[in-house]
Amino acid sequence: MSVNYMRFLIIVGAMVLLCGCSRSGTLSIEREDLAVFEIGVFEDELDLFNLEGRGILKKTELTMRDGQFFIVNGVSGKVVRYNSYGDLLFMIYNEETNPRLLNLKQKTEGAAETRWAHAWALQEPSYIAVDSQKKIFVVDKLPPERHSLDTTEKAILDSIVLCFDETGRFIEYLGQEGPGSTPFARVEGLWTSQDDSIVVASRFSKGIRVYCFDSSGSHRTTLQFDNERLPIPEEKQGVIMTVESITVAPDMPLLYLKINYYRRIIDTAVNASAGVEVDSSWLWVVDMESGEYIRHIEIPFYESLITENNKKTSEQLVYSLFGAANGEKLFFYVPVEEGYAIMILQADETLKQRRGTIKVNPDELEYITFNVSADGVLSALLANNFNVRLVWWRTDKLAREMGS
Repeated sequence: MSVNYMRFLIIVGAMVLLCGCSRSGTLSIEREDLAVFEIGVFEDELDLFNLEGRGILKKTELTMRDGQFFIVNGVSGKVVRYNSYGDLLFMIYNEETNPRLLNLKQKTEGAAETRWAHAWALQEPSYIAVDSQKKIFVVDKLPPERHSLDTTEKAILDSIVLCFDETGRFIEYLGQEGPGSTPFARVEGLWTSQDDSIVVASRFSKGIRVYCFDSSGSHRTTLQFDNERLPIPEEKQGVIMTVESITVAPDMPLLYLKINYYRRIIDTAVNASAGVEVDSSWLWVVDMESGEYIRHIEIPFYESLITENNKKTSEQLVYSLFGAANGEKLFFYVPVEEGYAIMILQADETLKQRRGTIKVNPDELEYITFNVSADGVLSALLANNFNVRLVWWRTDKLAREMGS
């Protein structure tokens, strides 16, 4: 057997370990379960009790940086940091909404604890981001008495971004103009980007406002995306449009807007409107420094085959946006029977694509949240009524195969 042939077999074997084929012939990306957390209130648990209908559902979100996971648990008011083996490293927690510490110790100056906790009065933490220095940024709500009203925008200003150092110690908070300033209206996204810049997306009645800060928290620019002034491809005039999602490139000063376009359906029999249908979905690439649209890409539909009464029909489904990785790689998804169909799109002139499926069991959908790391690893928290699984799919290997 030749050396080249042996190398070929090794490469093929490695690819089989990474990706198999589902019954439909679609590339199936192998899932790895990293940790299981019980649902509860203690340090090594995540509190999702209101999944059963008690109270308003608060967010539980995650982000991954250099193989470590940072999870914000809105119900209990805490932020936890885990390694990829599921070991709890530290916690930032509200003493009023969490029980007395059992396994962690309060962090003290000069102490050599390997597992520790910092107390901070988190109210309703939601989105989380981490920069290259492991500084942690968390969106939190202010107490009601500190809410204010923007009469011009008719919006309640009730949110700030808390900044913690790599050990979980509080540094400062960010508002619209920078450190210690005016609170944000409803926040719908938080990211760190090139050179550890910080980006916050906030929704107003007229649309979305994006605030950009440098690594020190100083305000750089604010971008406004009004609903009535969203971009429309030349060939799509007369459509209704809405921003479905927004994300930020981790390694470039680029913002991505995913806009869906709809057309009205006219009932010709009565010459009246009969609703709307999806016309198309487009990705708009925005230069965060100038605010200019520099590129737009039509997102293809996912073609779903449905068998009913022994007849096969095709249905077009709209991909949703997971997030962005280095090198202008955008991750999209659509629910399918076995979990989710995903598409990785190179959002430059090459428009390269890779497609596949990831497995998520039906009983893991009580609560689900995804994250795409800067290097292209897709991870998730999957919850049933009893526990929460931390999982990942090594989609970074597929992203690297696409090149730059």
